[in-house]
Amino acid sequence: MTTSQPGPATVSLAHEGDRPTLERLWTMFRHEMSAHSGVLPNNDGRFRQERLDAALSNPEWAGFVLRLGGAPIGLAIVRGTESTERTLSSFFLVHGARRAGHGRTAVRAIVSQYPGRWAVAFQDVNFPAAAFWRAIASELDEGWTLDHQDVPGRPGFAPDSWARFRVRNM
Repeated sequence: MTTSQPGPATVSLAHEGDRPTLERLWTMFRHEMSAHSGVLPNNDGRFRQERLDAALSNPEWAGFVLRLGGAPIGLAIVRGTESTERTLSSFFLVHGARRAGHGRTAVRAIVSQYPGRWAVAFQDVNFPAAAFWRAIASELDEGWTLDHQDVPGRPGFAPDSWARFRVRNM
């Protein structure tokens, strides 16, 4: 068992060799999100992972592994790396790494690689995530915006909150 370690989180671009680690982190992420989405695993006990697969194979997506020391503590997936607005479509930190500034460090490291417009979706009922993304957006861009959009294919589901902000060269 690895326990919390001092020092800042590091962020590295993910490659196919990171797939086993990312798949384990993805399962934790999707399990946590299921509390807000009601999404269940497939018959084989795994959650859908098209976004993770795209991050490892599609040149317009990027996946990142977040580490503390040698321990993997999270993941991030960006889509639209070549677009005018990038989307941080997935972001996850294990509970043991939260509330120590590692999330902020990781987000700053990721968005600084792609200056310009960004969007992040979250659910208002996920209170910690909602507070985190509002704080990050306001730290990065005083002119950030928030809007709500229906979730495609999920009638009756609460709308997603979308934080949009601009990142200058850091």
